[in-house]
Amino acid sequence: MQGAYNDGRTARTLAVPVALDGETLVFQADNGEHRWPLASLTIEALQDRVRLSQRGGGDARLSLALEDWRALTRNAHVHHRAQRRRLFALVAALATAAASLATFVFVVIPAASGPLARRTPPELERKIGDNFEKQLTIGLRPCGGKEGQAALAALGHRIGAAGDTPFQVRVRAVHAPMVNALALPGGAVLITDQLIDLTRSPDELSAVIAHEVAHLRQRHVMQAVWRSFGFGVILDAMVGGGTGAGQQVVLLAGSATSLRYSRSAEAEADRIGQALLARQGLSSAGMASFFQRLAGTSEGPGSRAVRELISDHPDTERRAEASRARATPGASAFTSAEWRSVKAACKDGWRLRRPF
Repeated sequence: MQGAYNDGRTARTLAVPVALDGETLVFQADNGEHRWPLASLTIEALQDRVRLSQRGGGDARLSLALEDWRALTRNAHVHHRAQRRRLFALVAALATAAASLATFVFVVIPAASGPLARRTPPELERKIGDNFEKQLTIGLRPCGGKEGQAALAALGHRIGAAGDTPFQVRVRAVHAPMVNALALPGGAVLITDQLIDLTRSPDELSAVIAHEVAHLRQRHVMQAVWRSFGFGVILDAMVGGGTGAGQQVVLLAGSATSLRYSRSAEAEADRIGQALLARQGLSSAGMASFFQRLAGTSEGPGSRAVRELISDHPDTERRAEASRARATPGASAFTSAEWRSVKAACKDGWRLRRPF
């Protein structure tokens, strides 16, 4: 269609072909192509014509027949509606992708983590555990008492053999600013010095160790790793592959406190841990007393340290009751001399300060 163009500097008016390119008016004048975005135009109605000028574009103006202008803007509206449709489609696609991602992370990965853990070759799990242990021992220094460490290692090996675990269980005490015990993939179990301080009898400490060995036996540890690994892969995809963010999630999953387990996994580890002690003729009564004391201590002196353990292991009172109902009598896990060496294992003059 034709329009009449005046450059605003001379009285000359030029007949120019006018077209619409998306949301931009395009026409050729003797000084080249002009492109006027529709959003920048000032529009004046002049009976059967419209006069167009650009805001901030000087005195240049273009006039078009009213019918031609309507035809152009009708096409622009169609284009604008198409843009809106594409935008809505993009938003819908992103929302669908977000929902699918959330389903994958929070439903599919947890559901698949159990079967994946049970099918993970033990050798692969040991390698993963070695990496975790190297990362952790940078900050968690092993305690220096050799006799105590030997007694803990012997008990871990004994309970692991009773459970027919696919790994050689390796228990050792470490300095850490928390009350905790954590099992790592592949058989390592770390007991913090503050947890050892909190236990009052060999039965209580052996119950804690048996609980962690049960997590290893049931592949709960690897299951938690698969959940973290799945989230890490998603995170890498979201922030860009090669950033290492996903790998850091996996590493951090095994550091700081412990890998997280479901309540059903915790209850299963309690039950199986007591059964493992009973198979070795050891008392399993310490689990109930330890949980009961944790529940009471969490509101008293040193409560902040104890809450760190309870936060990872919910329903402490209920678990104490269930453990008491299953408790069986038996021998002590340590001799008197071994127990003294275990309690003294971390009194080597090196201790992490608590960060509060």
